[in-house]
Amino acid sequence: MHDYAIVGGGIVGLATAAALAERFPCSRILVLEKECLFAQHQTGRNSGVIHAGIYYKPGSLKARLAYEGNKSMRAFCERRGIPHEICGKIIAATKQSELPLLEKLFQRGIENSVPVTRLSREEVREREPHVSCLAGIRVFSTGITNYRSVCHALIDDLRGFGVDLRVSTELLRSTFIADGHILETTSGQFSTKFLITCAGLHSDRVSIRCGSQPQTRIIPFRGEYYELKPDRCYLVKNLVYPVANPNFPFLGVHFTRMIDGGVHAGPNAVLALSREGYNKLSFSLKDTLDTLTYPGFWKLAAQYHRDGLSEMARSASKILFVRSLQRLIPEVEANDLISSGSGVRAQALRANGEMVDDFLIQKGKNSLHVLNAPSPAATASLEIAKHIVAQVPQPARSTFAVAFQA
Repeated sequence: MHDYAIVGGGIVGLATAAALAERFPCSRILVLEKECLFAQHQTGRNSGVIHAGIYYKPGSLKARLAYEGNKSMRAFCERRGIPHEICGKIIAATKQSELPLLEKLFQRGIENSVPVTRLSREEVREREPHVSCLAGIRVFSTGITNYRSVCHALIDDLRGFGVDLRVSTELLRSTFIADGHILETTSGQFSTKFLITCAGLHSDRVSIRCGSQPQTRIIPFRGEYYELKPDRCYLVKNLVYPVANPNFPFLGVHFTRMIDGGVHAGPNAVLALSREGYNKLSFSLKDTLDTLTYPGFWKLAAQYHRDGLSEMARSASKILFVRSLQRLIPEVEANDLISSGSGVRAQALRANGEMVDDFLIQKGKNSLHVLNAPSPAATASLEIAKHIVAQVPQPARSTFAVAFQA
């Protein structure tokens, strides 16, 4: 029997396994991943940004763990020789109505201890010569890396710790017994004294398979990217973001220099008809019905229908996508862009239509379930792992199973 089993081999699951192995070096740890490789979904399909934590509500888990995660992720990359760069980013206001929102973001950065400074139009142009705006703020501690590389380093650590890593192993059912859980999977049966689920896009379903009753449902949103052609990458030096619409829980299309030197533009945010729907034609009847039969989705749609229609139009029309980018960099033209990959954000939604705005971790019987961990979860992953491990019981060979109850 394992002491701990983790379901989900994205960056949060892998980081949690590493934190457990470091804290309890003699423990027996199992990681289950349904794909044939680790980090195949949200972790491996994001923009690679090391976020600073400027956007998040002061005092929230997101604010605290993103701030601390920015430091610990940078240190991890430095220690392991993973390419990264703290290049900073600029948030630019392009119209008068955005200036008060820009100031609120600046004040939130101060509240969250994020190093920020105000920039005039001229100061923005000194750093990003092709950006057109009225004013901006500079976020010094934002960086870039490749989170797949981070996961490869974590996997090396886990192998060194002797962690049992299983791919192509999907959890079908978990049965609670007196001294832990029996896990039925596509690769046979396993047992564990304590269970942690970090299943991302399927976090609600996996927690239900483990006997938990989440009060949320995952609604998938696809984010589509373009990238600048190599001969036009000079238009963007580092990272350039618009002022986020405070009434819409996404950051808007922006420019991100990648660690390999390319520049991505995006993402938008459109409802995905499959939880793993990485192209516009992806469709899953089960996933679509799960979304359309959930009362919270219709309440969300009623609240944000105009924004949603705008995102759908931008998804369907490259011209509209380019116009959004031209608000920041007018020189960008349609023929400067080539289609790039897409990602799907696992967003937890409550039945009242409220998007869960913070990381959400729920206790169960001898278990913990990560039910909401969208961006900045990659940045904060090492700190999320510490937060999880601080809540689990120490592995004891006898009374362990009854030491943690919901």
